[in-house]
Amino acid sequence: MTAEGVHTHIAPDGTVYEHTHEETHDHGHSHVHGHVHTNTKAVVNRLSRAIGHLESIKRMVEDGRDCSEVLVQLSAVKSAINNTGKVILKDHIEHCLVDAVECGDMDAIADLTEAIDRFIK
Repeated sequence: MTAEGVHTHIAPDGTVYEHTHEETHDHGHSHVHGHVHTNTKAVVNRLSRAIGHLESIKRMVEDGRDCSEVLVQLSAVKSAINNTGKVILKDHIEHCLVDAVECGDMDAIADLTEAIDRFIK
């Protein structure tokens, strides 16, 4: 039975390691099950800002604002999204990848490599 949010690593000897990236909240304190992505809140905040910025750019387009202004703002959002990706990647390397390496989970390493290739395109 696998719960939502459970991450599984399988070592070469067949040993299965499972952990979750979910947090539960109790009186404002965060309790960790397995390891946690330490920057989740920061990433969510960055994404919320980027979404708000995109909404304002959409309004600029609807209002017929100058194309060069729109492009400058789009460039700023692209940069913000790339920086958010870097935060996610750093967090993943520091937590998930360390676990994967410790138990020899080459699939997790291959998945990360593929994700990096797609992100950097």
